[in-house]
Amino acid sequence: MMITQNIKRAVQINGNGIATIFNGRQQTWSQFQQRVASLAGALHNVGVQADDRVAILSLNSDRYLEYFYALPWAGAVMVPMNTRWSVDENIYALQDAGVEILFVDDHFLQQAQAIRQHTSQIKTFIYMGEGEKPAGMLGYEQLLRNSQPIPDAQRSDLDMVGIFYTGGTTGFPKGVMTTIKGFQYFAGLLLSQYGISADTRALHAAPMFHLADAYLNLPTTAAGATHVIIPSFEPQVALKNIAEHRVTHTLIVPTMIKMILESPLIDELDISSLRRIIYGAAPITENLIKEAMEKMANVTFTQSYGQSEAVAVTMLNPEDHDPTLGLLRSCGRAAPGVEIQIVDQKQNELPRGEIGEIMIRSPNCMLGYWKKPDQTAKALIDGAVLTGDVAYMDEKGYIFIQDRLKDMIITGGENVYSTEVENALSRHPAVADCAVIGLPDEKWGEIVHAVVILHPDKAVTEEELIVHCRSLIAAYKSPRGISFRMEPLPLSAAGKVMKLELRKEYG
Repeated sequence: MMITQNIKRAVQINGNGIATIFNGRQQTWSQFQQRVASLAGALHNVGVQADDRVAILSLNSDRYLEYFYALPWAGAVMVPMNTRWSVDENIYALQDAGVEILFVDDHFLQQAQAIRQHTSQIKTFIYMGEGEKPAGMLGYEQLLRNSQPIPDAQRSDLDMVGIFYTGGTTGFPKGVMTTIKGFQYFAGLLLSQYGISADTRALHAAPMFHLADAYLNLPTTAAGATHVIIPSFEPQVALKNIAEHRVTHTLIVPTMIKMILESPLIDELDISSLRRIIYGAAPITENLIKEAMEKMANVTFTQSYGQSEAVAVTMLNPEDHDPTLGLLRSCGRAAPGVEIQIVDQKQNELPRGEIGEIMIRSPNCMLGYWKKPDQTAKALIDGAVLTGDVAYMDEKGYIFIQDRLKDMIITGGENVYSTEVENALSRHPAVADCAVIGLPDEKWGEIVHAVVILHPDKAVTEEELIVHCRSLIAAYKSPRGISFRMEPLPLSAAGKVMKLELRKEYG
């Protein structure tokens, strides 16, 4: 199983078809393969050997996609850097992974200079931006022009394809070692599950450094379809690209869905080409997905649950989104080839309906955490990933996630799951956004606290919101206190609310 085979197949079946559209330029699949093979040759020319780690710090681009495939073509390991991290956080990951070569675009030139000043580990900087090559860096296009295409290294199965650092929403990041087998498994799986074919035009709006984007990247390439790429998510830019390039598919997180629905362009532009929205990577409220289905009635929705340690392991398919079925709070059922259990603290499977931890056994489970054997041993049990997510499974196999173990609130000995409280809060018409956290309390251990953003034209008191929640959920689950804020909730680059930051701020 080799992900580079997907490029070769794309050339065979659609060589003259458009592979990428970005920033006014486009290329065919034949051209894309030539550039990937030449970039792999350039990497060999600058000293990259088998299993060397090569990092990238960049916004989305067609060159980012070339990097994604050139690394396995060259037999090396990709290390995509988090575009929301500070210099110190990125230096930590670069040093942890033993990276000596870093690709960087225009947006991160200043950070690259800071990295150079604070560590001597990076020997080679490759500039992949649009302007003049900065001093002390190699130029991306010049490297390609001066390099010959090389044969595919044919990395396969359990060969490591990348080290993807976790978002660090609950602590310091860990490098997740992913495999070719895992990538190729869900490339084939999602090709059918997402309804992707050669005429698909897939919009890359989520950050390409994140594994969530691979949900869309790999099956689109496997189909020989077209990648439409924008540098980063902005609702107006996304909608304009959907209209201009007749995008059919996109993958976005719930916060992006919300921003699209709030954009005036959704009613002004022709986005009738859009057939499928895949969403995941963070919880979604029932109200938000209902609003999305109402405003985009011609679009079908698929939710996919996973994490860096085990990607795309459930599917809530379009037919499951019928509101009368009561499944909109579910993340779906195990994808084909995936085994999911809800287990207790000793990894014993629990009866249906009982709440426990999600444990996953799948072809795309990680190899482990880079250079962290102790943490690997805690997360990988006989090849199965303990996710840290709390959920229950109903009689038909649908999984309902309640919370992260680290975000679960224990108040007076009772477990409170923040997503349940957030769903109750979001049903109030004045609430635009919210997050629920546990704060220390001498009497109860922890108390339920809500951080709420109101719609600009709405008003509600703390007491009214608490009463509203108590009409929907038990009193002990309802917030004891509410903090109103004007600024957006702190989000990771994957669109997840960083509750650790909220606990620091409000605790």
